[in-house]
Amino acid sequence: MKQFKGLLLTSAIFFLLGGCDKDFVELNTNPYAVTDLDPALLFVGAQRSHLGGWETEHTIVQHFVNPFNSGATLGPNFNADIDNFNNGKWDGSYPNIIKNLVQALSLLEGSSGRVNLQSMLRIWKAQVFMGLVDTHADIPYFNAGQAFLKGSEYFFPAYDDDAAIYADLEKELREAIAALNPSGDFVSADLFFGANGSVKTTTATAQVDKWKKLGNSLLLRLGMRYSKLDANKAKTIVTDAFNGGVMKSNDDNAWVKYDGTLFTNGANGGLVNNNPYFYYAAEPLVEQLKTTADPRGPFIVATYANPSNPLADPAPNTSLASQFGVPVGVINTDLTKPAYRGAKGGGYNYSQMNVGVVASLTAPDFWVTYPEVSLLLAEAAQRGWIAGGETAAKQYYEDGIKADIKRYALYPKSSTVSDADIATFLASPGIAYNAADALKLINTQLWIAYIRNGTQAWANFRRSGFPALSPNRFNNLLNGGFVRRLSYPDYELAQNRTNYQNAVKAIGGTDNLTTRVFWDKE
Repeated sequence: MKQFKGLLLTSAIFFLLGGCDKDFVELNTNPYAVTDLDPALLFVGAQRSHLGGWETEHTIVQHFVNPFNSGATLGPNFNADIDNFNNGKWDGSYPNIIKNLVQALSLLEGSSGRVNLQSMLRIWKAQVFMGLVDTHADIPYFNAGQAFLKGSEYFFPAYDDDAAIYADLEKELREAIAALNPSGDFVSADLFFGANGSVKTTTATAQVDKWKKLGNSLLLRLGMRYSKLDANKAKTIVTDAFNGGVMKSNDDNAWVKYDGTLFTNGANGGLVNNNPYFYYAAEPLVEQLKTTADPRGPFIVATYANPSNPLADPAPNTSLASQFGVPVGVINTDLTKPAYRGAKGGGYNYSQMNVGVVASLTAPDFWVTYPEVSLLLAEAAQRGWIAGGETAAKQYYEDGIKADIKRYALYPKSSTVSDADIATFLASPGIAYNAADALKLINTQLWIAYIRNGTQAWANFRRSGFPALSPNRFNNLLNGGFVRRLSYPDYELAQNRTNYQNAVKAIGGTDNLTTRVFWDKE
């Protein structure tokens, strides 16, 4: 009965919070919104924030390919600056998530009895805005979502400096973590660690422990962003996060499950239902999985009898020897030429994402995980930012890989990988830890661990430079490089022109795909 009530409650939240026009006035105000809603419900609606899309972030980092280069499918695989692909995180954040978080925090002002909910909201708001900065650079932050509360002068907020936003996000995380109180309120509705959460807790003490680890893990992520910009600052933040207590196991992961009926993983809809023959695994990912005999490979990629209807194939071929990724930047019409593998069924004779596992409509979404944390700590130890040197780096590295492999047990139609098989994998060529290749090894494993979290896969690729992917040189529109940021939505130029123009000037004078976020240094 409790589970049924939880589903009804979450359903009500999404009916209340869904649906917005892209007009910035609509993004900031809603005259019909409920003003006395329990802020915990607004929080739940914001927990499903935008992880990044298969056809944008995952394409940039060469996990994924859509080889059709026309109309609505033209995008990052062809180095195209297309509004349809640039807007995903913006439209997935400002209209509902940010407005809900801002409103919830406003409703809690002066409410000392709900300090834990308030702290969770602040932590999650920091996570959302970190992703927006990493995607676009300067963005509306300090006044974002305020028009609903303060009036029409906030309809068109100014853009704030990306470095200044990051500084405030660090402050918010530190303060919110410190404010969490094990003797305070228990937030039952919490999708991650609430009474019906993906990881259930029943007391404020247990829930606060999880959120402290989540907050410090986000602080670790933020600190690592400074690794090339300011190593001393990075070390300070990373050390503080580590000492504060980060995630220790997969039981600490922040994730959401889908039942496939009432709630489905919408990001996978296209791969399963809407023209699946458009979508394939990218060659660099497939080759990495094949050449290392990665035990996660069968959960990630598969070949189907008919690529246009993968669901009709109950037993796809998941043998890594049979997997072939689509070369990056190749047009679909070229795939039938002798140099390539040709047509198959209604699509092409290449691997697709496994729609029974990682691309399933019931596949869970993971926002922050212990595998990510352990691998970031491996890099921190290797850099000398936390104690233990290479010995600790090796242990964190191996623990992160093992935990990521074990994490797939939470996916549908997966199987358990034995500890013996994992040990063999960790000792194999191209995987076994060695100090000379440590940064390459660690960040290549992060690239794999971030599959279905495109926002983080792309951000960490820009930060670390690994894996050492070859640039997509289609049309050479990026001057031989990679997409470094996504352009602002076109409607911002039309509706928030002055602030948009000021932002473009502040980031270097050009709103394009090669401008860099402040921490993205060569």
